[in-house]
Amino acid sequence: MANAAAKRQKFGSHLSVAGGFENAFHEGVDVGCDCLQIFVKNQRQWSAKPITDEQIAAYKQAESKTGIGPVVAHASYLLNLASPEAANREKSIKALIDELERCEALGVVGLVLHPGAHMGDGEAKAIKRISASLNKAHTATKGFKCRVLLESTAGQGTTIGHEVEHLGQIIDGVKQGDRLGICLDTCHLFAAGYDLRDSDAYEAMMQAMDASFGVDRIACIHMNDSKFDLGSRKDRHEHIGEGFIGRKGFVNVVNDARLADVPRILETEKGDDDKGRPYDKVNLDKLRRMVRG
Repeated sequence: MANAAAKRQKFGSHLSVAGGFENAFHEGVDVGCDCLQIFVKNQRQWSAKPITDEQIAAYKQAESKTGIGPVVAHASYLLNLASPEAANREKSIKALIDELERCEALGVVGLVLHPGAHMGDGEAKAIKRISASLNKAHTATKGFKCRVLLESTAGQGTTIGHEVEHLGQIIDGVKQGDRLGICLDTCHLFAAGYDLRDSDAYEAMMQAMDASFGVDRIACIHMNDSKFDLGSRKDRHEHIGEGFIGRKGFVNVVNDARLADVPRILETEKGDDDKGRPYDKVNLDKLRRMVRG
């Protein structure tokens, strides 16, 4: 990777908005974030109070003052656009629209979404339902700049997205496909069977992504090590370099020139290490040191 590409890279973390959206930016400064991921509502509740003008103003002031960005949001874990139950699916679409409206009000560039789970009804039907649900959400949010970022999954249970082809198939079924991006998760990819540590396997994965949806569609990468080994199908995040992916896997990711402009976001455990240093700062420093050039 050329020097310029190395310097363009942005590293950040998912940070709390407790007490105000602006607080994520303040904490971001403390731990050394270039970019951020946040929740725009309680991720374990279906509904929330509307965002006020005062909240929006405080957010934008903190964003401008700190210079941290881009900012992406993560959608509620309750949403399941693949559900075979129409009522639950419609509830999920409504909640997705609400989150997109919140993101648009704040100026958040992308909303990371777990595609959904087929609940035993099969992958093919689920993929069609996800596409149809996204079409409905897009119709209700015409002209929005915030994109839905489909996240790669570990393959736990009946979740969709553990094969990169799933993500491409979902996009193929969406009328406004340009409104969709991709969020990769290193732990999820590894748990799904993609070996980030092996250069040949890594390149094969990237080629499969390019064929399925185009690597230029990748808009965010969750940087998480894995507590379980390759192909475990278990979504359990570990600190950078302390899990089964290890240093080599992350070196491959951060030195891939195709991904140089994609923000990297930590979703690892919070708190301090045994030296009293915030884990986020430690993990971000590790990743930055892996960048060559």
